[in-house]
Amino acid sequence: MADSAAGPEIERLIALLAKLPGLGPRSARRAALQLIRKRDVLMVPLAEAMADAADKIKICSNCGNIDARDPCAICASPKREDSLICVVEQVGDLWALERASAYKGRYHVLGGALSALDGVRPEDLNIARLIKRARNGGISEVILALSMTVDGATTAHYITDRLQALGVSVTSIARGVPMGGELDYLDDGTLAAALKSRRPF
Repeated sequence: MADSAAGPEIERLIALLAKLPGLGPRSARRAALQLIRKRDVLMVPLAEAMADAADKIKICSNCGNIDARDPCAICASPKREDSLICVVEQVGDLWALERASAYKGRYHVLGGALSALDGVRPEDLNIARLIKRARNGGISEVILALSMTVDGATTAHYITDRLQALGVSVTSIARGVPMGGELDYLDDGTLAAALKSRRPF
């Protein structure tokens, strides 16, 4: 077997980069070479930023967002509408909706979607906390902004069944979001229109 052209430190960097979404072995190798070439202006600041994030980033105990504080800035803001909760699968979906600047309520991050194939059960997601928030009162509407997939629909039906017993209105973002579409990949205009055109679920 031929020896590796790169040392173990570089191979470890490439292996870690290859674990990131959208980066395969070749892309990871190119990214590693770019980092090494621009060590002072790219690699060192990136390493410092990652160490700082690893030390300071927290998961909001209220909504599941990530921030340097708990509760997160959105939960702590007095300018948000307390009676609205928008439910998303992942933090990236929350960020996408915030970029659209079309929603001024609160959020709830599930941490994924129910999936029989992948063995994801209700207790594996942040659903119990959502039900508790709704049960505590003051919530007039829960907006389901979940991916238009089979797993997203299954999750939406499960949450709707749990919330309707509490007398909470449940709506879904409009179907301007394409089937199979993930929120984080949609443009701001589509997201804004989908939020404004939400309907009962």
